[in-house]
Amino acid sequence: MASSDTAQAAVLADRHGCVQTITLNRPAKLNALSDALLAELTDALKTAERDESIRAVVITGAGRAFCAGADLAAFAGEPRADGKASVPRLGAFLRAKSTPLVLRLFNLEKPIVAAVNGVAAGAGMSLALGCDIRIAAESARFILSFVNVGLVPDLGSTYFLPRLVGAAKAVELAMTGDPVPAPEALALGMVNRVVADSVVLAESQALAERLARAPRASLALIKRGMGRGHERSLDRALELEADYQEIASRTDDFVEGLDAFLHKRSPSFE
Repeated sequence: MASSDTAQAAVLADRHGCVQTITLNRPAKLNALSDALLAELTDALKTAERDESIRAVVITGAGRAFCAGADLAAFAGEPRADGKASVPRLGAFLRAKSTPLVLRLFNLEKPIVAAVNGVAAGAGMSLALGCDIRIAAESARFILSFVNVGLVPDLGSTYFLPRLVGAAKAVELAMTGDPVPAPEALALGMVNRVVADSVVLAESQALAERLARAPRASLALIKRGMGRGHERSLDRALELEADYQEIASRTDDFVEGLDAFLHKRSPSFE
């Protein structure tokens, strides 16, 4: 997936005391996940992991969105004979780019707070779910939008979402792609807290600062125990996601979904 993040860093890291705030920094693209953003976010988490003076992490988005998901426009290749854009096979991409990021989120033995300051869609919703605690702005919306372009949930959402909201609701959200406003997300257990838009980052940083003062080993063990206390391993869930996404990305529905997205029209799936 080609990157257009040439003029500025796709991720910003700002340190206050023992808390590292990581900001997705593609506001014009609603912080859609490009190659550069995925790589820089993974590197920022790697730095937080290795720096013992960093005790907690906050992830947020610049501008009016948390993250609108994958940068689908970057997937489009040269037009096919029927005029629709050619598309890549996504299994290998996920294994190379997304899996390392999700595993680093999961295995980082420091608390990670998501400050969801706006829409979290597709892989952006998955990214929020992969954090330990989520604080949402009142205007935030969560959309598992993969089905709307003929794909399947990835970036760990098949692992995290059922554990937060239950299997039945997770299947409904994945199959319908319906948006979930912040108050409903709170009622479902998808987020921990809903606050005014103006204070979502400050509230998230305050919580991270509190966690940074807690016993380091205790938090690490709590995170490890909670994360691994389920029947299916994350590694297996990620592998299944990559397999399923490879299959989905070979379908005409994804070709149609991507073309409809690029041309801002409603898709007509087979």
